[in-house]
Amino acid sequence: MRDLVYTGFMSLDGVVDSPGGGPGEDHRSGGWVVKDVEFLPESFSLKEEELADTTALMFGRRSYEAFAPTWRDSEDHAAYKELPKYVVSGTLSEDALLDGWGPTTILRSIDDIVALRKSEGGAIFIHGSAELARRLADAGLISRYHLLVFPVLLGAGKGLFSEADKDKQMLRLRESAAYPNGIVKLIYDVAG
Repeated sequence: MRDLVYTGFMSLDGVVDSPGGGPGEDHRSGGWVVKDVEFLPESFSLKEEELADTTALMFGRRSYEAFAPTWRDSEDHAAYKELPKYVVSGTLSEDALLDGWGPTTILRSIDDIVALRKSEGGAIFIHGSAELARRLADAGLISRYHLLVFPVLLGAGKGLFSEADKDKQMLRLRESAAYPNGIVKLIYDVAG
């Protein structure tokens, strides 16, 4: 069974919306990852560590449309260029997929994602895609969380976790680290 790993930047109050700011991000606190916290390379080392485990990427439609044009030509994301990509969308058309960014498959349903998890291969990392992450967590499909938690309370924005009334889900701490700039790295396996 392939792991589905959510990786992202999160505020202390659970918001993952608009961490980098930039075009198309209209959150009033957009850019909170780079604006208000001292940059220490070691506090972002998780992103480099993930490269060794990433065998494919998964996005919701909006995150794919935001990341694909930037990441395709980015030297910082060159290792991702030829990896398989999966976009979960009921509306995205095949002709809307970006050329030159590796093989990309559109998944139309939770059943498609379940079938992908049962296929051969390694970990699939989900970037951005808060709505998708909530749906996958509610369906019991997230295997692990890789979070960099920032010392900021945003009060509004897209949250990572669903407010659905569902059974309790336990997490097992795999790794953690705290950095002098206030960022905390948390890696949790989803138990069961």
